[in-house]
Amino acid sequence: MTQRRFLQLDVFADRPGAGNPLAVVIDADGLDTATMQAFANWTNLSETIFLLPPGPGADYRVRIFTPRQELPFAGHPSVGAAWAAIDSGLVDAGAASLMQDCAAGHLPVQAAPDRTIRVRAPKARRAAPPTDWEARLAAALDGVERGPLPAALWDNGPRWWLVELADEAAVRALVPDLAAITALTADAAVGLAVFANADAGHDYDVVVRAFCPADGIPEDPVTGSANAAIGAALFEAGRVAPGSHYVASQGREVGRDGRVDVQVDADGEVWIGGRVQAVVRGTVTW
Repeated sequence: MTQRRFLQLDVFADRPGAGNPLAVVIDADGLDTATMQAFANWTNLSETIFLLPPGPGADYRVRIFTPRQELPFAGHPSVGAAWAAIDSGLVDAGAASLMQDCAAGHLPVQAAPDRTIRVRAPKARRAAPPTDWEARLAAALDGVERGPLPAALWDNGPRWWLVELADEAAVRALVPDLAAITALTADAAVGLAVFANADAGHDYDVVVRAFCPADGIPEDPVTGSANAAIGAALFEAGRVAPGSHYVASQGREVGRDGRVDVQVDADGEVWIGGRVQAVVRGTVTW
């Protein structure tokens, strides 16, 4: 059987054991969709990616799977894919800019000399919610004090329910009703993301948590696509200016305390970035 290079990374992490774990199969050409999905189910991580030869105009191609489905875009897999493509020699190690080919299209990537990676997320847009969404959202967040930004469904490849809570304490203390969140998201979104401005005196500006029980992920450690959608929502509301950036904290409640750098460029496009740690290097036979 064919042996392929394999990595397990921690993305949005300043040390191993932080951020969001990601399984990476390099040299994945020849694996079909069913095989990729079966392997992603076996790893049982929030996402597993497969690096493939690129199409025209791109430097590498990536396919992204949760244990249950393929995603057109996801943030920590995209950051991890760029890091892995450089680390494995699929692209020039000195490249400062790359183009990722994924199901959501071609996405620009920036690579700093210290290999901090930034990916421009697909443009987020509001999506039409189901007709009974208000009752389902109320059940999912029963008794939770919300912030000023109205709850909305946003689409930047995956769809996310975004709900601002009153403050950092409300986000940190939230005990998720996973059955109610499943009912909210099962037919409309990959998950529910809650966020709030951080208390003063931290090394981050926004606190985030994301729940995806319908996809087999009760709480995702650090979620690039949700953070990108939140950045777009804050930009639309005039709370983030073009050319600015902020740092989001996510994952503390599941022991993974990650950091996501969220940038809004002069054109209003949202970039997400962070550091990556290699934890496992080896080969896989499947």
